[in-house]
Amino acid sequence: MKSRLLYTLGAMAVAGLTLCSCADDFLDQNNSHQLSQTTFFDSDEAVQKAVWPLYSYVWYDFNDKFYYGMGDGRANNITAQYSNYIYPYTNFTETPLSQGLTEAWGALYSVVAQSNNTINNISNYSSDNVSDEAKVEAVAEARFMRGTAYWYIASLWGCGIIYENTADLVNNYVVKANPRTDVMEYAIRDLEYAAAHLPASQKGAGRVTKYSAYGMLSRMYLSMAGITTEGQYNGSNIQTNFNSGQRNPYYLDLAKKAAEKVIKESGKSLLNNYADLFGASTIDNNDEALFQLQFMPGSGVGGAGQSMTRFLAWSTMVADQNAWGGATYCSYDLFEEFSNYDDKTLGEKVDDKVRRHNSVASYGESYPELSTDPSDPYVYGVTESAGNQGANVKKYVIGTKKVNGFSEPNNSGINTYMLRLAEVYLNYVDAAMGSDDQTTDPTALEYFNAVRKRAHMPVKNVVTYEDLRHEFRMEFAFEGLYWYQLIRRAYSHQQEVVNYLNNQNRNASYYEASTHSYKLSDSYTAPGPDVDLATAADLVLPMADADQTKNPNLKPDANGNIATVPYEFGEREVDEQNLFK
Repeated sequence: MKSRLLYTLGAMAVAGLTLCSCADDFLDQNNSHQLSQTTFFDSDEAVQKAVWPLYSYVWYDFNDKFYYGMGDGRANNITAQYSNYIYPYTNFTETPLSQGLTEAWGALYSVVAQSNNTINNISNYSSDNVSDEAKVEAVAEARFMRGTAYWYIASLWGCGIIYENTADLVNNYVVKANPRTDVMEYAIRDLEYAAAHLPASQKGAGRVTKYSAYGMLSRMYLSMAGITTEGQYNGSNIQTNFNSGQRNPYYLDLAKKAAEKVIKESGKSLLNNYADLFGASTIDNNDEALFQLQFMPGSGVGGAGQSMTRFLAWSTMVADQNAWGGATYCSYDLFEEFSNYDDKTLGEKVDDKVRRHNSVASYGESYPELSTDPSDPYVYGVTESAGNQGANVKKYVIGTKKVNGFSEPNNSGINTYMLRLAEVYLNYVDAAMGSDDQTTDPTALEYFNAVRKRAHMPVKNVVTYEDLRHEFRMEFAFEGLYWYQLIRRAYSHQQEVVNYLNNQNRNASYYEASTHSYKLSDSYTAPGPDVDLATAADLVLPMADADQTKNPNLKPDANGNIATVPYEFGEREVDEQNLFK
């Protein structure tokens, strides 16, 4: 797929894609090419090409910084005291003027806008030469992308603007937002359509399948289980007590069924070695990947390039030319949880060595894969000086072109994980746990322990919520997911999550150069400097000032709430019960 992606630039124009920054305006509709909508969609192959840019270009600004800045920074997996696209979110000090808010909202709505354009263009302009099957599958792919973007929007801002025709909003974008439950429901309907209409396998490597959709649904159903009370969402069964400890059994059951569908039928499997998940030659479209952003190696690929690595790589010895992650560290809280976790179920302290080594670069850790000569490996802190505030981030750092043969400055060329099978395993466990705080369900234990065995961790015969939280954090550190797992818990245990956020040793420096040890200084007190205490209000992001100015309906009232209006849903296209027969 990667070798063909650049060929789709023409198709991007037909799909209505803009190549300018998403931050300028999430409704920008610039079109710099001359292909005609009325003649482009004249074959099954052309329809497929129209969908491919939805795997990279439209996600570029999200992937560049916000993927980890919010997913890991907000959750305190990352400490970056000098990066203003991370530390305001880590410290709970962001305002509507903070860098990243406009870019994040704009990036996700770029996905929505261009998915809408693709859907509408395929529906309106496909010639008789295009098969019905090709049209349905391409629309299902675009709806997969749109639904995923809306899940992020609902999770991050607690509301969003639902629309299906981007052109309608270009000249009339002063509209009211829709509530979180409606945005989540809309996302679910998109993914249910995708699960019903995508094929079980695809010809092109990296394209999503029905099992990608089922896997994403296992995530979305768990979110919906927390924000509704009982039964299928009907507009009125909305959860208002976020400390109830209860989740909707209807969606928990669907989450379990969706996860099981993937695990039993997809043919996907966990990679044997955790290290291979992020190896330069093994990360792209491997047996565990269910959905990845598809980036191209090479220079001059613009929005199809993997720019994220340059913000994580700590030096030009481990990335080409531009490496700006020298002051971006694994947080002290996460480092301690990797290295010295007090496991209550096992009754002992544990060091998650395999996942720690492949996620965090700390003093003395050897990485042959970062050296041109594996017999003379790169040793963090020895080959060159260690970071002076903490341990650096290893995930997504794959070395220079001399090592891997394909990376370029500002583009490591590898894909970004958006969903992998290990998450689906843990989603099953979460659903099986229900509204309890532990489970001994044999199937849940099997899946939970499969993830742990791969990391060489001891198995468990009971899984508590704390076990699940810990496992999720260890498995997916720096994969942009941990904040959303905490948010999901906060739908039913809000104060518990707020208390957890306030006891994480945020914004701490913890490297002692004289002894090469990682520990807090004696004078350190939590929370660290410039960290505000988290409250329930910090579980959603503020709307960017620029977006409030463009659309005054996004301005919060005196209590910080944004006025919303219900979305008018049509008839269900997919019966949720039939989806799992």
